[in-house]
Amino acid sequence: MKKSPHRSFLTLIEKTPRELRSIMDLAGRIESDPEAFRTPLAWKTVGLLFEKSSTRTRLSFEAGIRQLGGGSLFLGGDIQLARGETIEDTARVMSAYLDMLVIRTFGHERIEAFSQAAAIPVVNGLTDGHHPCQALSDFYYMEKVFGTLSGLRMTYVGDGNNMARSLAEGAALLGVKLILASPQDYQLPESEVAALNRIAHETGGSVRTLSDPREAARGAQVLYTDVWTSMGQEAESAIREKAFRGYCIDRSLLALADPEAIVMHCLPAYRGKEITAEVIDGPRSRVFEQAAARLPLQKAIMMFCLGREL
Repeated sequence: MKKSPHRSFLTLIEKTPRELRSIMDLAGRIESDPEAFRTPLAWKTVGLLFEKSSTRTRLSFEAGIRQLGGGSLFLGGDIQLARGETIEDTARVMSAYLDMLVIRTFGHERIEAFSQAAAIPVVNGLTDGHHPCQALSDFYYMEKVFGTLSGLRMTYVGDGNNMARSLAEGAALLGVKLILASPQDYQLPESEVAALNRIAHETGGSVRTLSDPREAARGAQVLYTDVWTSMGQEAESAIREKAFRGYCIDRSLLALADPEAIVMHCLPAYRGKEITAEVIDGPRSRVFEQAAARLPLQKAIMMFCLGREL
């Protein structure tokens, strides 16, 4: 059985600021000169085990693997895991065939179990608890726009979900001043926020929760939102739409932000709900440039996990 040559990537909070910085710096080098990074994954095979649907995560990883010289195998719901084979047995078998595994699944405990049983690096392509690849890509893009993350004023408007959690972890580790505006019953737990602020105290960042999106938006340099109803929560859709009424990035909310503020969304977006068409398609939107940044960042994460930083 192979032994993991390096490290998994399950959450941002498990990494140090220096490690996150290393990945982002590598992504910048890759984006500047992609031709110089054509072989880091030569003779490497990466499995993509996706139990949830995906567009950007799947495309950025598959394209990134190919452009780095490796091969990928997409695994959906037709493997024996779906018929009751244990996570542990599946992970051990995959470790004999693959060099790395990217997982997109439901409960975060599933990917933790995979990582514990596997002898290869495991990368979190999304769980119900965390979305670290997306969040780190977003911070990478923000730094490109503003030149620095230190002291950057960012406001997230919406559900205290996996995206909010990973953004909060990244903000604490990278010195960003983040406000999370969510309805009272949908905020991140106070204990998590307190723990993150202990880290942020050392980096110059901060994490706050508010109920009023207008107060949260004042002076923000980045306005960020996500869907009100995540995958697996479809039965709650009507309740959530009522609870999140008013938590929409529209013209009036954007007017409260910094005059040079940009708008971000991790996609897919539902125009007229968490964001208006006028804003997402408008001149302040950076949503699609943000999505494009996932390619170099995903490449950097894979090289980091395999110990292939150049």
